[in-house]
Amino acid sequence: MDMVSIGKFISELRKQQGLTQEQLGEKIGVTNKTVSRWETGTYLPPADALLTMSRLFGVSINEILSGKRLSDAEYKNAAEKNLAQAVGNSSFSVKEKTDYYRKKWLKEHIADMVFMGICIIAIAAAGFIFREPLISYAAFPALIICHCIRHNMMMSYVENHVYGENDKPDG
Repeated sequence: MDMVSIGKFISELRKQQGLTQEQLGEKIGVTNKTVSRWETGTYLPPADALLTMSRLFGVSINEILSGKRLSDAEYKNAAEKNLAQAVGNSSFSVKEKTDYYRKKWLKEHIADMVFMGICIIAIAAAGFIFREPLISYAAFPALIICHCIRHNMMMSYVENHVYGENDKPDG
């Protein structure tokens, strides 16, 4: 896969549509700098951007990755080659995606976790205030249960985004 050829082809297609880098970026959901990096061959567009450009420009993803329009005969050969190279050049490993979505989930649910922590502390404090050790001891199972619920919810979210239908990074 020749990233410079891909970039030149994207540039040609963009210009044929009468779009600036900024306008193309708006349609795809990226900045004009990102489009510029694709067009100079610095970076390869991610799969979701390739799909959007394919629809927008009326060409196949295979043609974009080949850096030119393809005849029927060229198409099959290019498809296999491009797929093998795209898989080998994937920008993010599964671990990187998992870490990204785990951190994202934690940021989005920090208020819930703080609330659960306050509730657990309140249970423990109530036991001390009312001099009932059993109430204080209830804080430990509550902590374990809250941790398991949080962990399961987070991992379900992560797995859905890493392996499921929602595997497009949010920006």
